Amino acid sequence: MSNEHPVYMGPRLRRLRRELGLTQANMASDLDISASYVALLERNQRPLTADMLLRLARTYKMDMADLAGDGGADQTARLQAALKDPMFADIDMPPLETADVVTGFPGITEAFLRLHTAYREEHLALADRGAEARTGGDGHDSSDPVAEARRFLAARRNNFPSLDDAGEQLAQAVATDGGLAGRLKAKHRLRVRRLPSEVMGGSMRRFDRHRDEVLLDDTLDTASQTFQLALQLAYLEMRSEIDAVLAEGSFATESGERLTHKALASYAAAAVLMPYGAFAQAAEKRRYDVEALARQFGASFEQTAHRLTTLQKPGHERVPFFFIRVDPAGNVSKRLDGVGFPFARHGGACPLWSVHQAFRRPREIITQWLELPDGQRFFSIARTVTAGGGAFGALRVERAIALGCAAEHAGRLIYTQDQPGMGPETATPIGVTCHLCHRTRCTARSAPPIGRQVLPDDFRRASAPFGFSDL
Repeated sequence: MSNEHPVYMGPRLRRLRRELGLTQANMASDLDISASYVALLERNQRPLTADMLLRLARTYKMDMADLAGDGGADQTARLQAALKDPMFADIDMPPLETADVVTGFPGITEAFLRLHTAYREEHLALADRGAEARTGGDGHDSSDPVAEARRFLAARRNNFPSLDDAGEQLAQAVATDGGLAGRLKAKHRLRVRRLPSEVMGGSMRRFDRHRDEVLLDDTLDTASQTFQLALQLAYLEMRSEIDAVLAEGSFATESGERLTHKALASYAAAAVLMPYGAFAQAAEKRRYDVEALARQFGASFEQTAHRLTTLQKPGHERVPFFFIRVDPAGNVSKRLDGVGFPFARHGGACPLWSVHQAFRRPREIITQWLELPDGQRFFSIARTVTAGGGAFGALRVERAIALGCAAEHAGRLIYTQDQPGMGPETATPIGVTCHLCHRTRCTARSAPPIGRQVLPDDFRRASAPFGFSDL
């Protein structure tokens, strides 16, 4: 009796056909089968035979292994990840049933995944509008382009498997061609030149189509130059994948869409420089040592920390991280979340968080356990990073970044080892933002929490900035 089982690859076949720009009739003619049979294959109503796989490989000059793939494992992993949402917690959904749904109803599966992503995005938008209303905003946060881009990334946990897959393939081609500059030369006939800042006119990178050159500011450090070349390559060779991900969003402003496109292009560049499989494996081996990983992959500390927030590819997840970048004035210029950390939607973050104290200890990694008012505990590292500079008198911008994870994952990080007397029980009590934190005795408070009556201090002055009535 044969141990072989039928292989259904409907969604993969449909995606291949669309990528090739073919109709079902076109593909049927190429493969010498009927258009109705192609339709049955795409709906998983017929298995893909070995003979048909061979025809596909020969006709479209593709590798058999690429065509055979994982038989829907990616879709199954995506669906299982979506079903971990707390709103499904009371529903028993065995993994085998999930796999059956993906195999039997690929269209319904994709529709559910799109709907769930849209739900998460709108959920975040609703949270933003509510926070704006509570803090006395003008209610127009939905048209804030920065908020739009952040919601798009947060709704997808800053993870885009299609970009990771394309990035890995491009990374292999880059290695074959002798590096990024070699790839630009071999594939696109582009020469890389480094020019002085005064010649670049305020640009770090510029694509000169007329002279077939990619120009770089020669004051950029090595990691920044490398990233800019990877970014240009992503725009040239991964544009269709980036546009496909962007098309999943709904934007109220053109600026919001452009900011999101920029973020996705940077994601793609990082996927080329730090390919998912190799980077995820190295992260586990080095216990998420950001400095060691940065040196291994030729990236900066910030680029590496940023990449660590993306390691949530369904079926291949690693430690989920959140990331924030602030300037000395407390302005947040970047915020990424793969954990569910309740970042302040408006106003500054808690001043007791070490990310704000990192400026006192430049370039030093500061570790800290954190506890939110609801009892959730996290572990974070903070360090300053520098942008600009590169020459005497050139403007340098100092920022601080923090990278953190939930307490249950902290033991996998190198930063928690050999720290006697340091653990979750020593966590610093912080709040999301002063308006939402009800720790009445916090001496670092800058504003009273919503819903608490401030007491007069005629006869008694509390040590905290505000005295409050009981709830």
